[in-house]
Amino acid sequence: MGSETTIVVADDHPLFRGALRGAVTAIMPGARIIEASGLEPLTAILDQEPEIDLVLLDLTMPGVQGFSGLIYLRAQHPAIPVVIVSANEDPVVIRRALDFGAAGFIPKSLEVDRIGEAIGQVLAGGHWSPPDIELSASEDKETADLMRRLATLTPQQVRVLMMLSEGLLNKQIAYELGVSEATVKAHVSAILQKLGVESRTQAVIASSRIGATLKPPAGVE
Repeated sequence: MGSETTIVVADDHPLFRGALRGAVTAIMPGARIIEASGLEPLTAILDQEPEIDLVLLDLTMPGVQGFSGLIYLRAQHPAIPVVIVSANEDPVVIRRALDFGAAGFIPKSLEVDRIGEAIGQVLAGGHWSPPDIELSASEDKETADLMRRLATLTPQQVRVLMMLSEGLLNKQIAYELGVSEATVKAHVSAILQKLGVESRTQAVIASSRIGATLKPPAGVE
């Protein structure tokens, strides 16, 4: 660790990005830190930079809905460890983040020196979660099955599901992704099959129940 370490800090709050930068440089003064304010700039960085050692990811920022950003990154860049840094300290949220493949979960309320320690532990090949939070409770069978199904989605399917949860039509999704409507329809069909549901509305509701995407639009039950 040190001058050869590259860390991406992905958070839409400049003040907190600065705090994370300080926590990292306190333990690794020579580390290279790249900042991203949303999913699009983050994915551009990961596509352009061949040697990223760690991503520090907020659960709430432009382009990221719940665990969707984490699921997308784990599918698109499985070799890069991702640590969630969030103001949400709900044990269920922490456990699900770890189940979806996060290498750690750091509450934003943690002192800067402890944040640095947690990051150092992950960079050393370990995992880190708040030691004072009980995480042993297991998910019910239905939730666990849905989480496994969500983890089988390809990166592009995750992005399509995120856009479905925003209420976008196929032609709007096609425009955003730069693909044909036929390609979007194929992705939607694959998503429905993988999640074991029959409609796009059911897919959005199912994924939102475990915080993988946005909550369903008003009126959708």
